[in-house]
Amino acid sequence: MDTNQVRICVPVCAGSVRDLDDAIARADEVGDVIELRLDYLKPSELDQGISFARTSIEKLTKPIVVTFRPAEQGGARALDHFSRMLFWLFNKPRGAAFYDMEFDIALDLGSSDVAPHLLNLSWETVICSHHDFVGVPADLEQIYERMMKTPARILKIAVRADDVTDCIPLFRLLERARLKGRAMIAIAMGTSGIMTRILGPSRGAFLTYGALETESATAPGQPTAKELRELYRIDQINRETQIMGLVGLPVTHSVSPHMLNAAFAESKVNAVYIPFEVRDAGTFMRRMVHPRTREIDWNLRGLSVTAPHKTAVVDYLDWIEPAAKEIGAVNTIVAESDALIGYNTDAIAVLKPVIEKLGTLRDVNCAVIGAGGAASATLWSLKKEGAKATLFARNEEKGTALAEKFGASCIRLEGACFEECDVVINATPLGTHGPFEGQTPVTAVQLRGARLAYDLVYNPSETRFLREAGEAGCETVGGLTMLVLQAAEQFRLWTGAAAPEKIMAEAAGRTLRV
Repeated sequence: MDTNQVRICVPVCAGSVRDLDDAIARADEVGDVIELRLDYLKPSELDQGISFARTSIEKLTKPIVVTFRPAEQGGARALDHFSRMLFWLFNKPRGAAFYDMEFDIALDLGSSDVAPHLLNLSWETVICSHHDFVGVPADLEQIYERMMKTPARILKIAVRADDVTDCIPLFRLLERARLKGRAMIAIAMGTSGIMTRILGPSRGAFLTYGALETESATAPGQPTAKELRELYRIDQINRETQIMGLVGLPVTHSVSPHMLNAAFAESKVNAVYIPFEVRDAGTFMRRMVHPRTREIDWNLRGLSVTAPHKTAVVDYLDWIEPAAKEIGAVNTIVAESDALIGYNTDAIAVLKPVIEKLGTLRDVNCAVIGAGGAASATLWSLKKEGAKATLFARNEEKGTALAEKFGASCIRLEGACFEECDVVINATPLGTHGPFEGQTPVTAVQLRGARLAYDLVYNPSETRFLREAGEAGCETVGGLTMLVLQAAEQFRLWTGAAAPEKIMAEAAGRTLRV
């Protein structure tokens, strides 16, 4: 097998042999390699499962990985060291392309004088694996060095990522293994580590894992095989691929990857857009983004920035467009040579859906709820359009400082009434899919009398804020149009070409309807 080709391995996990056949057939349709997770079988069905595995190995044309993993290494049930030794020595189904063997077993069998005869398989087929579901161990490099001393041809290390910067040591290990001529799989588990699954093969990873469905993922943050192939176009990613992504916390709810990857595909741009779950924006900007300090070799071209990092990233930029500087928040970063440039495409897009409804905002009474980066961009745009803006904030001190910056007034949100307002804009994350879903900054009672309610939240497409507004008799506008418009401007800044807005809108709409 060519070690540079993209291989998506689809784990097959079933509690009974009866369910294995259908799962294998579906995995065969979307994967390049099929992993039979025999540890998922009920103990009473293991013998039958091993027999079934032998038949599948003989029948299928695609490579099979046999895995029998204990719970502490991500398996489905408790398996002590002795029972696993017995499995690998005497019970494993023969003829598989690969055998995923835990590090402790590989150490024992690889150093035994008797085992080579009893094992009855080639170490060329063994994947020596180590999993840490707690975090990145301090002795990760020592673990790697010890694994290098086993006779297994392929090494696999999977650790839990709590921040995107936890991916850095995994990419370093891939590079070290590549230089040593050793096959390696290096994965950062969790939503912060998805980039290792998408970019790993282009950095020399022997394979990556994709689930049959989101619900059947065998590790945190594991995308589906379909997503890897169709959304991220993993087969087309190489070292020259331009990398863009979304910086925020959380990011898994975002439809931006669907929009922008569809735009790249339509425009035939060699680029991929990846979600980056970032807790510490400063560390991320220093260690992974800025060309002069980054610790990772990648063709990073640009970033979208969302809550809560629109203000935090400003300190790490070399130049900021005047509008973004005045707003005090950046939602778009472009990497140019050894510099980072900041823009705010929210300001360009945010009021277009409302202007389409009302024709003009000059002298229109507009209420903005929130005091963050989105509120700042909205107030800047309202001032430019000549609207009469009032900011409503929970933190009146913070809100007053922001409002005064743009010539607006500020009122405490608690108990506020919007009957005198023509337009009410929710610029908070309340209502967003995830922890904030189902929340709203205001109720129908407060909104009664307002003409139009506009929610910058786009996922879900109908938020509680919009439902409350509908109950109050307001006309409503969701955030999807604004999302597409600001993303189209980002596409132009990154590529220098006009964005295929229709394709982007269709991709976003399909995703939200799923």
